[in-house]
Amino acid sequence: MKHKIIKTIKWFFIILSTLIVLLFLTTYFYLKKPLFGKAAEGARLERMKKSPNFKDGVFQNINNTPAVTEGYNTLGIIADKLFTNYPRLTPVDSIPSQKVDLLKLPIDSNVLVWFGHSSYFIQLDGKRILVDPVFSGNASPIPGTVVAFKGTDRYRVEDLPNIDYIILSHDHYDHVDYETLIKLRAKTQKVICGLGVGADFEEWGYKPENILEKDWNETIDFGGGFFIHTTPARHFSGRGFTRNNTLWMSYVLQSPTMKIYIGGDSGYDTHFAEIGKKFGPIDLAILEDGQYDVKWKYIHLQPAEVLKAAKDLNAKRLFPVHSSKFVLANHPWDEPLTKITALNKTTKIPLVTPVIGEFVYLKSDKQVFRQWWVGVK
Repeated sequence: MKHKIIKTIKWFFIILSTLIVLLFLTTYFYLKKPLFGKAAEGARLERMKKSPNFKDGVFQNINNTPAVTEGYNTLGIIADKLFTNYPRLTPVDSIPSQKVDLLKLPIDSNVLVWFGHSSYFIQLDGKRILVDPVFSGNASPIPGTVVAFKGTDRYRVEDLPNIDYIILSHDHYDHVDYETLIKLRAKTQKVICGLGVGADFEEWGYKPENILEKDWNETIDFGGGFFIHTTPARHFSGRGFTRNNTLWMSYVLQSPTMKIYIGGDSGYDTHFAEIGKKFGPIDLAILEDGQYDVKWKYIHLQPAEVLKAAKDLNAKRLFPVHSSKFVLANHPWDEPLTKITALNKTTKIPLVTPVIGEFVYLKSDKQVFRQWWVGVK
């Protein structure tokens, strides 16, 4: 009997060890897939090391930024996600959307078209700009795990005209989508990104001379009164198990006639007021409003903080994004727009809340947007 128990335990450990080895090997080889990009090396890495924002081998936020709020821990957050049933994370109904013909859009049209979450197209003063494009229908390196809501995947790369500048805020999968960016390579002139992110684009076949890889507080002058100013954000980065090996960004897009703030992902901090002081007033502030939680309050804006940041930026209009397409947090899918609309009754900043695919007329402050999420189950 004793011999049988020892034999059983022995086989158990053999099977367990085999499974662990297989899991390790599967993970190792999966991480070699091109979608994970490539770590910076050589001259690129040396430039990163010279950045005042690069310390102890990683990029740092301006102020101390815990990934998890005090009183919580990562294992607890994972367990909560796995075993707690949060209501209405995904809509039952199809998300309302439109489809406009961007290929026939006159070059003198000054418009923005939102594709859901943080992806949008801007045509302004003759320039075509694409921000954080994700058209694969998935915001995760594992297929089928973070899929787009019904109705949100109306657009494909083939629906886009040639792009002057792709602007990337940071390298997370819901902002830098390998499948989309491979298809965009042939129709894109320049890519603008944070330090370190350019290594991914070189790995994916983009020419080095077409990658403008920047630190915070730099200015790119394209001539004719068109500038892109690189500005800080309060977030983090990483596509594999390594974190903060590339720089997360926000931007001020300045044309001859307008200034647009491209916020990327960011928790609330002093940088909003500093950007507002330097570049304000901002004609349109595009700020994340979604995928927030008190458990990670330092790296994503809560709805009240979105309005506070907009005021800090001295924004004339506010476009809340980072919602209505993917489940990445535990709030109901429509809560970000519902909350910010209610809170804004006091703040009274004109809100830009288009349906996916609707033209936002950048130079019209009279455009009215309906609360399209009301009544969507």
